[in-house]
Amino acid sequence: MPVPDDRGLLVGGMFAETAARFPDRVAVVAGAGSLTYRQLAGAARRLAGLLRRAGAGPDVPVAVLFDRERVESVVAAVAVWLAGSCYLPLDPAVPVARNRRMMAAAEPAALI
Repeated sequence: MPVPDDRGLLVGGMFAETAARFPDRVAVVAGAGSLTYRQLAGAARRLAGLLRRAGAGPDVPVAVLFDRERVESVVAAVAVWLAGSCYLPLDPAVPVARNRRMMAAAEPAALI
C-alpha cells in the first residue's frame, strides 16, 4: 500500500509539486539526454493518460523495461506514478524468458 508523506502526498503528487516549483531546472540526465521538470512533467502526463486508458491504476501494475541510459525510462516511471499505478521493473539484461514469467505472474495493464 502506498505510503504518503507527512502532507498526504504520494510520489506522483510530490513530483508534480516539485515540477511546478522548478519547471526550468534540469530534472534528469541519462546518457546523452536531459529533461527539465517542465519537459518531464509534460511527457509523463501524456503517457500517464495513455496508461490510464489501457487500464493502469491502483492495484494494476505497468511493466517497464528500464534502460538506465535513456531519459525515457524516468518518464515511464513518473508516468506510472501519475497514473496511480505501480511498475514492474523489467531488465533487458536478464533472459527474455524470465521477463515473460514475471509479466505472466503480474498481469500488467501495459508494457513500456
